[in-house]
Amino acid sequence: MAFVETARTVIPLNAFPNPSPVTVIMQRGCSSIYGPRRAALLIRLAFLFVSAAGLSGCLSPMALDHLAIAYNESSADVMSKQLLLNIARARFNHPIYFSGISNIAATLDFQANAGATPPFTGNNGTTLMPIFGGSVSENPTISIVPMEGEQFTQRLLTPISEDKLALLLRQNIDVDLLLRLVALEFRTHGEQAVYHNRPRNRRDYAAFRRIVLHLSSIQDRDQLYAEPLILERHWTLPVEAVSGKAFRDLEQEYSITLDPNKPIYHLTKRIVGRTVLTNYDPLLLRNEERIQLNEEAEKNAPNDLLVDVRPGYPGGEFPLHGKFRLRSFSNILYFIGRTLAAEPEWDVPKDPRTPPVAENPVSVLEITESSRPPSDADVVVNYRGRYYAVRPSCGSAWNQTAFRVLSQIFQMTVTELPKPGVPSITIAK
Repeated sequence: MAFVETARTVIPLNAFPNPSPVTVIMQRGCSSIYGPRRAALLIRLAFLFVSAAGLSGCLSPMALDHLAIAYNESSADVMSKQLLLNIARARFNHPIYFSGISNIAATLDFQANAGATPPFTGNNGTTLMPIFGGSVSENPTISIVPMEGEQFTQRLLTPISEDKLALLLRQNIDVDLLLRLVALEFRTHGEQAVYHNRPRNRRDYAAFRRIVLHLSSIQDRDQLYAEPLILERHWTLPVEAVSGKAFRDLEQEYSITLDPNKPIYHLTKRIVGRTVLTNYDPLLLRNEERIQLNEEAEKNAPNDLLVDVRPGYPGGEFPLHGKFRLRSFSNILYFIGRTLAAEPEWDVPKDPRTPPVAENPVSVLEITESSRPPSDADVVVNYRGRYYAVRPSCGSAWNQTAFRVLSQIFQMTVTELPKPGVPSITIAK
């Protein structure tokens, strides 16, 4: 009968690449049993510890991806709920209030360990049983900053400028949806008539809706332009008045040509003017016409968008010449809030001169108000015992698009939040 002596051997921590605490259990017996296989056992042990060392390295990017996506979804959800909550406040004519996440500092701690133990067959086998273990812990610190102060309030109350509206129009957003959301009124040329975008004034509201719906029909035909006017300005200078250095300086900003008959230089400069909403390409106009149109636009406020729909082009059967006056973001929220109860929107048919259009919903953004949370809504908020949500559109994405545009306008309004001097995400392992 052969006798086998068993003992525990602790392998030093610095013998392996992974700095995690590891204890390995080995068997030491008669040389006649284990001597020839000691090298193979050590190779297996080394493989176990190399695998453990790589375990944390594999988990790190996976956990980081999950963490970043989770925080991204949470931040977007918070912003959507804040918008809904402030619409609910506006419904009762209460002050609106916003807060924002200025910083997320998340510490991820990865721990991995590995070991080996004798098989359950006792001393009769030589195969080691691997043992793996690991853990991941997260310790997030989120900084929430109230959006307040003079600068933020001014941005909330400042009307949207025409360049921001033009930027949104270039995203292929329905002009009917966008103008119903952000336009306060339409003023005809010379301000002979003013059509307010408020449902309580039925005559003005109906006229405004028909105007923006006609523009939408032009957009459906891909013939609506929201482009800045490109102008050419001309000057003349006597040749003797331009020195060599002055000539080089002028060349950087102007196109210079010498008059063949007179000792003068002709200076030409291209200028980007104001944005105009038209049913034709503004470049088709003569330069003098573009200058005249731009001079008219320059007389308007920064939140006025000039409109020029001419006969002879698509949509010209309903000619328009005037300007839209744009709202502030605060005014947009109170407009939507009033439509929930005090001033509900109502159906307005298109003008007889307008061809059929794809969509003409009653509300620009339909918000549901109920005593119980709706089951088919993605985002729901509770305010004073009532639940508010964006109503899902049947067979259309109108409501969801309107809420997305509202979110984009809000992003244009807020300033960059102050951030503490800490890294956004740190990983310890």
